[in-house]
Amino acid sequence: MFFGRKKHPPIKSLIAQGTVITGRVVFADGLRIDGEITGDVVAAEGQGSILVVSETGKVSGEIRADLIVINGVVNGPVFAADLLELQPKAKVEGDVSYKALEMHQGATISGQLQPMPMAVVAEKTPLKLASSNG
Repeated sequence: MFFGRKKHPPIKSLIAQGTVITGRVVFADGLRIDGEITGDVVAAEGQGSILVVSETGKVSGEIRADLIVINGVVNGPVFAADLLELQPKAKVEGDVSYKALEMHQGATISGQLQPMPMAVVAEKTPLKLASSNG
């Protein structure tokens, strides 16, 4: 669903402010980062995922999920398979790939913006044409 709102899973995990993690983080469903992660943050394959980097959150590494909301700092590439929302205090230093992008005034990106090719999107949601038999 490109223009419609897709139901995303609830955020079940939190990396709290003051917490520092070094290494790759793989999560299922939803994850909110208020602390700091040095390493990649990647959603497990499945039915959908949401990743939130709050105003106090910082990630140094690649992030990859279906829906990504950033209001903190990300140093590394960002891959949003569905929607990338950059809130006013978002600071991204790295290339950004997305299906849909929502960018608020004040957010900054130092890198290339790369929308996912529509051919990839079309393969996932084929159109069915009505036919008449008579």
